[in-house]
Amino acid sequence: MSKHNLTDIKEIRAVMGMFGKHFSKSLGQNFLINSGVIEDTVSGSGVTKDTNVLEIGPGIGTLTMALAERARKVVAVEIDTKLLPVLDYTLEDYDNVSIIHGDILKLDINELYNEHFKSGKAKVVANLPYYITTPIIMKLLEHRELFESITVMVQKEVAYRLAADEGSKDYSAVSIAVGYYAEPEIIVNVRPDDFCPPPKVHSAVIKLNIRENPPFTPEDEKFFFKLVKAGFAQRRKTFINSVSSGGISKADAAAALSEIGLDENIRAEKISPAQFCALSDILYKKSK
Repeated sequence: MSKHNLTDIKEIRAVMGMFGKHFSKSLGQNFLINSGVIEDTVSGSGVTKDTNVLEIGPGIGTLTMALAERARKVVAVEIDTKLLPVLDYTLEDYDNVSIIHGDILKLDINELYNEHFKSGKAKVVANLPYYITTPIIMKLLEHRELFESITVMVQKEVAYRLAADEGSKDYSAVSIAVGYYAEPEIIVNVRPDDFCPPPKVHSAVIKLNIRENPPFTPEDEKFFFKLVKAGFAQRRKTFINSVSSGGISKADAAAALSEIGLDENIRAEKISPAQFCALSDILYKKSK
């Protein structure tokens, strides 16, 4: 148990002051001061004493401490060199935490895993920097065989986009990509005043439970994702007009829609992931 209470703004300021640091807007530093949100995040992630955890952007260690209390091991990747001595201080009572200095987008995830975890799938739990949320999530999904789940706090509209179903205003290409690899669930919504200083946006914690297998199997996965991306490239246009900009003929697109019983004026946001898969298989055969 740590002697530090890092949800107390007075203690946060005292710790930061000890190391000559101030709040940094450029690094998206908004400190979580609602311990209930931290509890919901850790509980929702399903971390236990048998769990290895990868955390990204530990900041001053608020979430890290809560994870260390429950996990077998926590490896936290921090990009800001000035926070490393702060983390050494706030996490001094834990011998199951390793701090790695680096940029998660540039690190070799396999190498990190093999060095620190060795066996058993890990869980990712993190309060992600909002300006690079999607690239981080997609990189982690590229290495999904190493992870059981990914539980992250992100901007609320991003969380709902990741978890969206067809027909909703939030449904997008990234919704399909995430749903292909994982089953998303919203854990908790987070208000601006749960942070200090309060950000200008609302947040949410989302958990991505990694699938053993995709819910459907396109004939060519690369072509499938290319079609999805093209379909959503111009949201206001029909699917036919949108994908035609990506090199698929309008006639072929119309024929494919007709073959699976969809109207030729349909837009991508009304097409389910499984229907995209069916369209992909038809159009892939035509492209060969």
